[in-house]
Amino acid sequence: MNEAPRDEAGTELPRDLRFLKTLVTVLTVAMIAGVITITALLVIRLNAGDGETVLVDPGMFPLPQGVGVVGFSVVEGLTVIVGDDRVIRVFDSEGRNLVQEIELPR
Repeated sequence: MNEAPRDEAGTELPRDLRFLKTLVTVLTVAMIAGVITITALLVIRLNAGDGETVLVDPGMFPLPQGVGVVGFSVVEGLTVIVGDDRVIRVFDSEGRNLVQEIELPR
């Protein structure tokens, strides 16, 4: 009724070897399930829309004549532009109005 597993030659496998075979099978199934789960989570996470993309053209903001842009960023509705004259200018992103100027020490 309840036959012990046999190897290719038809002989019965030792008890420890049967346990090892079962353990390897269970671990293989668990690893395959884990890889499928991680792949599914990555696909879901990478395809999730985290909000709208903000495109900023620093040339749209009024900078003094002859000042170049070294860097810029958008933070919570504000656009921060760093000029090559060592001044950080903070603009309102929608109205493009200057909110604050911060001069960096030399």
